[in-house]
Amino acid sequence: MRPAKLPPPDASSAEYTEAILEYARSLGLDRVGVTHAGILDRARVALVDRRERGLSDTMGFTFRDPIRSTDPDRAVTGAQSIVVAALSYAIDDSGDDSGDDTDGAGDGGGRPALSARVARYARHDFYTPLRQSLQQVALRLRHDGFRAVVFADENDLVDREVAWRAGLGWWGKNANLLVPGAGSWFVLGSLVTTAPLRATAQPAPDGCGSCQRCFDDCPTGAIVDAGVIDARRCLAWLVQKPGIFPREFRIALGDRLYGCDDCQESCPPTVRLGRRVPARIGSGGPGAHVDVIEVLTADDAHLLDRFGRWYLAERDPRWLRRNALVILGNIASTPVDEPVLGVLRHYLSHRDPMLRAHAVWAARRLGRADLVTGLADDPDPDVRAELDEVGT
Repeated sequence: MRPAKLPPPDASSAEYTEAILEYARSLGLDRVGVTHAGILDRARVALVDRRERGLSDTMGFTFRDPIRSTDPDRAVTGAQSIVVAALSYAIDDSGDDSGDDTDGAGDGGGRPALSARVARYARHDFYTPLRQSLQQVALRLRHDGFRAVVFADENDLVDREVAWRAGLGWWGKNANLLVPGAGSWFVLGSLVTTAPLRATAQPAPDGCGSCQRCFDDCPTGAIVDAGVIDARRCLAWLVQKPGIFPREFRIALGDRLYGCDDCQESCPPTVRLGRRVPARIGSGGPGAHVDVIEVLTADDAHLLDRFGRWYLAERDPRWLRRNALVILGNIASTPVDEPVLGVLRHYLSHRDPMLRAHAVWAARRLGRADLVTGLADDPDPDVRAELDEVGT
């Protein structure tokens, strides 16, 4: 005779919800909360508005289908609640995660002489431990008889909105979620479940006040209103976007290979409070600084092995090389030394016209317009357009 099946626990009780949250904290998650699984009306209005005004540029992600990405029931049929988690990416990165040096000089601590910056969230793999911890919570909920599905850095759900609604933080003017007492150095993930857990908090009140530092310090003026980013100007998007890197933002790119932290590095709560979160030891990523010459001389397999976790359109390393050519034009010393000269000559004769075009810009920026004279009859329109530009 089979034993009688035990009824599921009362997931609507405060005790059950707290037990789930305590378990999540025990798995290393820095902040956790619960919110209901209703439609994310505020985020839906914002996504549609940004898309209609062209502010999302060609970004897909949650902009691709705002109705879907703001309805948790589309993600998990019968969804009742959402467990939201934040994991800090404040890291111990070999004693140097400042990202402040942009002059291309080595620092004597092992950094390459021609060094490109990587944004903090992309230096190491933070989403894998976030997902793994949430998956453990999901397994417990499934054991108790409920459906539970994890979403992190995916287009199924607007994580920042559910995190705000669960009381984890407030929407900063730089469009990042700011966690009270800790700042914005966090990756976010959600667990959508049919368990009717209790909401843990109301949305956090605004903490930005009259501060405008992120507006003032954005290198391209991409923050056009409180919490509103024009992706067409945002370096964090432009380094991922395929195609010709916009000429008007190339100098502003500086030495950034992937991502941009400026609006967070200038944010007083993040700068002042971020260090309160214990630093992790990073793993599984390239770290804070990358050798520009290595990016420009390595083969595809090497670049995908080292940087393939990043978003690369069509998983094509050519976009990294494009960024690196712009960086080379920004940070290489003049007169140009032999390693840089060799790289420029290689890309000025490269079979990829997109890379040839950026090499033209880099060569001219470094005072070597003489190198591009052989491209006067180049058949590609992008290369010809670059040759026709005056100045840098």
